[in-house]
Amino acid sequence: MKKNKVAFISGITGMVGSHLADYIIKNSDWEIVGLIRWRSPLDNISNLLSDINNGKRIKLVYGDLKDSISIDRAIEATTPDYFFHLAAQSFPKTSFDAPLDTMDTNVQGTNRILESLKKYAPEAFVHICSSSEVFGRVPREKLPINEDCTFHPASPYAISKVGTDLIGRFYAEAYNMKVMTTRMFTHTGPRRGDVFAESSFAKQIALAEAGYIKPIIHVGNLKSLRTIADVRDAVRAYFMLLTVKPISGEYYNIGGTFSLEIGELLNYLISLSSIKSDLKIEIDQSRLRPIDADLQVPDTKKFQNHTGWKPEISFEETMLDLLNYWRQKVKNEGNKFLTR
Repeated sequence: MKKNKVAFISGITGMVGSHLADYIIKNSDWEIVGLIRWRSPLDNISNLLSDINNGKRIKLVYGDLKDSISIDRAIEATTPDYFFHLAAQSFPKTSFDAPLDTMDTNVQGTNRILESLKKYAPEAFVHICSSSEVFGRVPREKLPINEDCTFHPASPYAISKVGTDLIGRFYAEAYNMKVMTTRMFTHTGPRRGDVFAESSFAKQIALAEAGYIKPIIHVGNLKSLRTIADVRDAVRAYFMLLTVKPISGEYYNIGGTFSLEIGELLNYLISLSSIKSDLKIEIDQSRLRPIDADLQVPDTKKFQNHTGWKPEISFEETMLDLLNYWRQKVKNEGNKFLTR
């Protein structure tokens, strides 16, 4: 018999997955299994590698969302009690260049995960991570966005997350599985990938401060309205999703409370810089999407009323931690970064 509960995290090497692993280790006695590909970078879980190497509460298994055999083997071998499905092709802009890869990874990959859980861990509590991008182009009069807002996806990534969202609810209803779905709005913080706007800004500022690039911040659409949450608040919500009165088939919007345009966010990051008076902003046409989900303000009352969760980390703390994360990476690794 298993001594402790087992939580399986797909995408453990990503920003969210790595923070979720940190949270689970600190706030439970669960064992953790993380799904990685053979080529997955381990930077985000570097603080966990000693425990992984010593078999202390956490281990990694190899698999790929495009390979059902590998998924079956991983889940059959570990029979998790909790499954957090965070792995995805998660970059909206990339999805315009690679729509079929995005669909296969996100839609069929989710189907492979749930089919395997149905066979080998049918009693597991399952979190399917959809996205606020499913709502896409929302009229201003419909803000804040609640769970019943119509889907109007504005990228192949968003379309793939509509599929992910619906597949999760289908397995809950059709097979009586304990599947719950979240539509997380913009969340960021340390370890955020540099293809996302605010992390790209922070990285460019850090590189410019260190003298590796000219003091020019290349940007895309600065008028998009976003509500910002901290990734550490997000993973706490995900943990509560599966542990606080979980209801099979339910779906929730989760997000922060501080809304602003991306240009205002950039200005705040610049205000934190040691070279703020030297920094210039330039529009980079390659950073613009063909269409954009430009109004992303959530109504999170459903989840908050059900679990008692609410954001705790301020926008200012999140931005400073993000910038300091990139400053440390630049200090440790020098000019090893594309300024994408």
